[in-house]
Amino acid sequence: MNEHTYYLVTYRNPEKVKELETISIKVKEIKDSTLGLGFISLSGFIFDSQSLIVSPIEDKLKAKFENTKSLHLSIHHIISIEEVGTQNKGLKFRSDKSNLYILSQDPLN
Repeated sequence: MNEHTYYLVTYRNPEKVKELETISIKVKEIKDSTLGLGFISLSGFIFDSQSLIVSPIEDKLKAKFENTKSLHLSIHHIISIEEVGTQNKGLKFRSDKSNLYILSQDPLN
């Protein structure tokens, strides 16, 4: 991966499901989780420490993930994954699960 490429992951906070809080975080690496099917692993957290503008949300996330080696998230909490950088190669997983169907949790759909 190019050193200028990173992923912007937006997900629903599993700790505050009722409030529908979303979190956007920058990471260097996304891969299959060792927890099994339905989870991804985020690692290499990136925080903007050179900015002149202090963001309280960024500071809160930095404190929360300061000593975190990797974050394992359920794919059901992921809203979007955006690859940002000059040379995007695309996101590839070791075990491609693209042939799986995800059923809607809404019984009316």
